[in-house]
Amino acid sequence: MRDDLQLLIISSPSGAGKTTLTRRLLSAFPDFIFSVSHTTRAPRKGETDGSDYHFVAREEFVRLRDEGAFLEWAEVHGNLYGTSLAELDRARSLGKRGILFDIDYQGARQIKAKLPSVTAVFILPPSLRELERRLRSRGSDDDDETIARRLAKAKAEIEHYGFFDYVVVNDDLDRATADLHGIVRAERCRRTQRALEAEALLRE
Repeated sequence: MRDDLQLLIISSPSGAGKTTLTRRLLSAFPDFIFSVSHTTRAPRKGETDGSDYHFVAREEFVRLRDEGAFLEWAEVHGNLYGTSLAELDRARSLGKRGILFDIDYQGARQIKAKLPSVTAVFILPPSLRELERRLRSRGSDDDDETIARRLAKAKAEIEHYGFFDYVVVNDDLDRATADLHGIVRAERCRRTQRALEAEALLRE
């Protein structure tokens, strides 16, 4: 059965610009809602519980997982992340047309297996050299070992690009934004999304 929500996954290696692109998309499409994930990692500076993530203890996360509360879950960099099934209901209750999932390829595979109508987009950096520059310019206290580990993780994540429906290269932020917005508009014009309108015309 076709889901009544437009389901969009955006995934990328850390530092590829996913957060900025996601914020721009939500601003351009106010009928989308951001799916707030659960995580066991500590909040970063400026993050708000219930808005950026639902920050929970590992024991609480495991309890929810075992109760079947998650649409997907994964362990990344030693922390647990999961998307609650309740996020779909929240989007519908707010009258939203779409929901955006900010998850990695592991979570994307799980959601795609359960909800085949989802559209999955992978954001690529223009090069690993540029990705390293972005990681170092974040102003964090990451040392060389941490940066190297993140770059190795990025290469491992990029290996899974073939699973995704679309790939956007973020070499220019405005162009990448336009590409992402174009994907959303194109998906809204799919036959399966316009079937109700077409059938209504045939009944006139």
